[in-house]
Amino acid sequence: MAISAKLVKELRERTAAGMMDCKKALEEAGGDIDKAQKILKEKGQATLDKKSGRIAAEGVIGSYIHNDKIGVIVEINTETDFSANTDTVKDFARDIAMHIAASAPKYISEADADEADVAEQREILINQAINESSDNMPEDKKKMIAEKKVEGRLKKWFSEVCLLDQPFIKDPDLTIEQLLRHTANEVGENIKIRRFARFQVGEGLEKKEEDFAAEVASQMNM
Repeated sequence: MAISAKLVKELRERTAAGMMDCKKALEEAGGDIDKAQKILKEKGQATLDKKSGRIAAEGVIGSYIHNDKIGVIVEINTETDFSANTDTVKDFARDIAMHIAASAPKYISEADADEADVAEQREILINQAINESSDNMPEDKKKMIAEKKVEGRLKKWFSEVCLLDQPFIKDPDLTIEQLLRHTANEVGENIKIRRFARFQVGEGLEKKEEDFAAEVASQMNM
């Protein structure tokens, strides 16, 4: 079947995949954009999985300072010094630093999350779910229902605090993980976000509330 340019463009905006890859996926999916998106995700992940076993010991440090109030440094690892010095990787590093400034993630991924922090959050979510239950419901049933609810709520919490799960501030249709995959495919190498640090003036001190993160986000989308 003929695949329209509009459909290809829409799929590309959803996935950040190349135009030809989008067209091939749509042709394979018979024009079904949701199915084509799934095809691209599976192929992209397969490509990234093949690269992920390769050593990435080179790289760059990306940084971003917003109005001398928020500062971020992030280490991006690549396989070769050549790719580390490309505009693609340098722009990616800066975009990630800016995103961290705006979204303030706590961890890179679920695997990096502190076990004590996760356990505390799980307990909070279970108690919240129990408190939502009817007063005349038996306690054991309240807890059983709460345990079922907590996994979905914990997943939502991870999406808020884990960098790779967050929607990219410049394009909320993409997660940071999808942006990472797209960049890795573009340079043809394994790329990793290894670590980051975010500093905010006065953080932890009692002071007037100022939403610098929202300010960063608004400027990024200008």
